[in-house]
Amino acid sequence: MERLRTVLMLSVLLLSSAGESARVSNIRLPNSPADGLCAHLIQPYGYPCSEHIAQTKDGYLLGLQRVASNSRYLRRQYGPPVLLLHGLMMAGDAWFLNSPNQSLGFILADHGFDVWAGNVRGTRWSRGHVSLTEKDKDFWDWSWQELALYDLEGMARYIYNITNSKIFIVGHSQGTIMSLAAFTQPHIVSMVEAAALLSPISFLDHISASFVLRLVKMHIDEVLLVMGIHELNFKSDWGTHMLDMVCDEYANCSDLLTPITGKNCCFNISRIDFYLKYEPEPTSSKNLNHLFQMIREGTFRMYDYGILKNLIRYGRLQPPAFDVSSIPNSLPLWMAYGGNDALADVTDVQHTLKELKSQPEVLFLEEYGHIDFLLSVRSKEDLYDDMIRFLKSFRKFGSY
Repeated sequence: MERLRTVLMLSVLLLSSAGESARVSNIRLPNSPADGLCAHLIQPYGYPCSEHIAQTKDGYLLGLQRVASNSRYLRRQYGPPVLLLHGLMMAGDAWFLNSPNQSLGFILADHGFDVWAGNVRGTRWSRGHVSLTEKDKDFWDWSWQELALYDLEGMARYIYNITNSKIFIVGHSQGTIMSLAAFTQPHIVSMVEAAALLSPISFLDHISASFVLRLVKMHIDEVLLVMGIHELNFKSDWGTHMLDMVCDEYANCSDLLTPITGKNCCFNISRIDFYLKYEPEPTSSKNLNHLFQMIREGTFRMYDYGILKNLIRYGRLQPPAFDVSSIPNSLPLWMAYGGNDALADVTDVQHTLKELKSQPEVLFLEEYGHIDFLLSVRSKEDLYDDMIRFLKSFRKFGSY
């Protein structure tokens, strides 16, 4: 009954706003460097930055931004490459939203790393494809499975070929799902020196985020797919209406961040208006559906198409699991997670740690919620310093 009511309400919202929201989105792939992330958010702080495009095996064109230190001693001198992988409904700009002494992208550059900000398909800086447009249904036919096996691989290979060097990977939230799934693939691991995972996620069956659990109970992910909504964009007209409907009818959204991420201790709430200039980014409804499958089923596996389509795609009734225990012991891992994180729940993180063959270095921060690992004003001393120590232990650095 609740699912039917949701369908009816969404139908009314879509019909009432059809004239306004016929467009899919007003976001486009940058036509010139002046339209890119470098010019928007990085170069204004004096950091050298260049725009790049990596092509995936399935034809998506992904924006990458390469950032160097603004120090006159390090300018244009690149150290070991680091690929930064953002979270769900974020993009590469997520690593540069605070001041240079608080944002990980800037901090890594100042430590002499060759910083590459990745942007997965469908986000503001990655709207291109060799044959599809963002108005095509097939453009949005993907979940984090494709982000792991194609986007991460495509960006890593591009950087690997440019630098002729193994890369470090740093991921947050969805970026860690991508990483852990990708690391089960030997051809991807062969390009990776080590990885640092912030709020690591592979299992999701213990999440406590009340707003997310409400959406799961409503089966909003399945409703969106049945209604033919393929791009999930909360900045579109219908997306704004849908959020208003959920808040008015089903949830108290006066403090929307806490019921989604957990109580965050340390980010600057006065900057929320600035953050909202860049977030949330679009994703696919199929991606949301895949994540909600994980919550309902307690699994870390490929997308579940149903028995018949699973047989056709996978040759089996159930989708194959991403076997975390197959991640090679030789790949060094560092993980940080928080006691107030309602998405990367402590129990689920510990499940992941038990599945791994290796023993990653682990940092636990009792006060931290999900967003603190990205936007905390104390992040440098609380976690980035230790993470950078870990990364630097694998390469010889000069005196910076």
